[in-house]
Amino acid sequence: MILRSVVLFGLAALMEIGGAWLVWQGVREHRGWLWIGGGVIALGVYGFVATLQPDANFGRILAAYGGVFVAGSLAWGMVVDGFRPDRYDVLGALICLAGVAVIMYAPR
Repeated sequence: MILRSVVLFGLAALMEIGGAWLVWQGVREHRGWLWIGGGVIALGVYGFVATLQPDANFGRILAAYGGVFVAGSLAWGMVVDGFRPDRYDVLGALICLAGVAVIMYAPR
């Protein structure tokens, strides 16, 4: 169950961050409507993927996903845009991921 949840968070991050990046490229880098359209589709897929989480609480899922988004955005920037996070970026991302673990996987 936890592995499924983690995989879904990873897929959601890929879709949301990738979708936002495609829109950014289409608008800010003048790559055109196909990039924007691809981004909009990916963002829609992100919304669907979030519904597949095993936990039924919307607020919990989206709150926890926020931490995944923070860490995933930094990772995306490193891989795709050559961004080099400093130690505070890394520390902040680790704190966010610790929050994800507490919100999603603490015994209830």
